[in-house]
Amino acid sequence: MNATATDPAETIVSDELTLLIVDDDRPFLARLARAMEGRGFQVDSAETVEDAIEKVKATPPAFAVVDMRLGDGNGLDVVAAIREEREDARVIILTGYGNIATAVTAVKLGAIDYLSKPADADDIYAALMRQPDEKAEPPENPMSADRVRWEHIQRVYEMCDRNVSETARRLNMHRRTLQRILAKRAPR
Repeated sequence: MNATATDPAETIVSDELTLLIVDDDRPFLARLARAMEGRGFQVDSAETVEDAIEKVKATPPAFAVVDMRLGDGNGLDVVAAIREEREDARVIILTGYGNIATAVTAVKLGAIDYLSKPADADDIYAALMRQPDEKAEPPENPMSADRVRWEHIQRVYEMCDRNVSETARRLNMHRRTLQRILAKRAPR
């Protein structure tokens, strides 16, 4: 990577471009690791909370990208461990199950940003390198209200282990109505 005068990575010493990526989606993890190595980071990765915390204690990273939901626990535990070991670390939470409560908790624990999946390497890099006084750009193509509703229904459906009756009960919706919604394609 050729650093320019406006490149935020230029202000960080190259030996501090250590990045820990924590995600249990192996293909995504591998793609993101390659992309971030191409941007000059020394990448380490973990697929579990336990493995990530061990790596953080051994060598605290300057940067981290952590998935919210992992097979063995919550990515917020990794954020807390990183903050204990290195206060100046820049941590981003990635999630497919975003909501305001978890976003607030992530920020209170020290995350600098909270991105919804699927996030591409450019978005992640921009969030990692954003200066504290810079504001994130609003999305070019925000989700429609129908898409937001559909995402919420899918999230609750997954939380209920794909049990239609339980999902309908939690959403205060008739079971047949929910089945019709789940049978359709996702709105744009």
